[in-house]
Amino acid sequence: MKLKIRENLLYLALKIINNFDKRQRDLKYFNPKEVKSILVVSSTAIGDTLMSTPAIKALRERYPQAKIIAHFNAKNMELFENNPHIDGIIPYYGGWKKFFKTIKEFKKHKFDVAVILHGNEPQATPMAYLGGAKFILKIPIPRKFDFLISNKSNGFENPWNHHAIDVRLKAVSFIGCKEDQKEMVLPLDEKSGDEIDKLFKEFSIRHKKLIGFQVGAKDKYKIWPPDKFIKIGKKLIEFDRNILILILGSKEEKNICNKIKEEIGERVISFAGMLSLKQLANLINRLNLLVTNDTGTMHIAIALKKKTVSLFCPTNFWGVGPIQDMHLHKVISKNKPCNPCITKKCKKPYCMNLIEVDEVFEAIKEILYENSPLQFNYNS
Repeated sequence: MKLKIRENLLYLALKIINNFDKRQRDLKYFNPKEVKSILVVSSTAIGDTLMSTPAIKALRERYPQAKIIAHFNAKNMELFENNPHIDGIIPYYGGWKKFFKTIKEFKKHKFDVAVILHGNEPQATPMAYLGGAKFILKIPIPRKFDFLISNKSNGFENPWNHHAIDVRLKAVSFIGCKEDQKEMVLPLDEKSGDEIDKLFKEFSIRHKKLIGFQVGAKDKYKIWPPDKFIKIGKKLIEFDRNILILILGSKEEKNICNKIKEEIGERVISFAGMLSLKQLANLINRLNLLVTNDTGTMHIAIALKKKTVSLFCPTNFWGVGPIQDMHLHKVISKNKPCNPCITKKCKKPYCMNLIEVDEVFEAIKEILYENSPLQFNYNS
């Protein structure tokens, strides 16, 4: 209730401020020659930010002389610090935290345009406006704060029917950027790479087929059951004596990762809670294959052009799954068993259990040993 009151007060204040704003903020008044400073907002999860990098690259190519400042989530912005297409990062702390401090920081840069590629509302659009950006672009257009947005069209009949990368590229296309390059951008950190090399020596990891298991996800409804990761791990260890399984996860997932490790038994190491995001990216870059839920680790692997077998239900693989280097990826997806799907509100999700161990095993063999083109196992 408190947040709603805050939001409503902000809405009323912005309505009043907007009535006195004499700037011509509609896109028909936009002049690309006047663009000197750009704000890009992608302040949510790792995967969402990675899917924003093609649009950020398109901005850099169209406006090579402009200063481009990113507004990224403070929890994961370290992964993007060496992105070659941005000139700096202003952290997003979540919700209303440091709301006015962030606006003050925005004002220092005198942004000509703000592109909200994927930001939390109701904060993202008001902060961009109060931060001084004359033109504000966003898809989909936020209903409550639509009067602050410069584009009057989403560019699609329904943005939700398109891949997230395409939606972000559409947003920057409104100011002359190309939409044809869809590869995500993730340069590796050299120091973190050396740290992973050292870690591999400590664990005597050499000359093996390295298969990563991303066993967790932020949302429970996206997680393939741990007992199935155990079963697939045992099958792989038995199938090929050169396979070594590396289990990945956060500190919060450490216990379940260790349990999976213990149950699989031999030739498995858990790195849960041990790695920084930069180190995680470098470890993933050393994998032969990643078996993964729909989560940020999956997007890191895709960006780094590593082979993946990704597991989807109830989220849509065609909206957030692989879209580049399609020969490297295999998706296993199931139809949503519940209608409506309540996603985060689901306390006992079972839909991911519809994905069987045998079909994941066959997918791993096909993509790891045969290097086949991406195929979708999509069953009701």
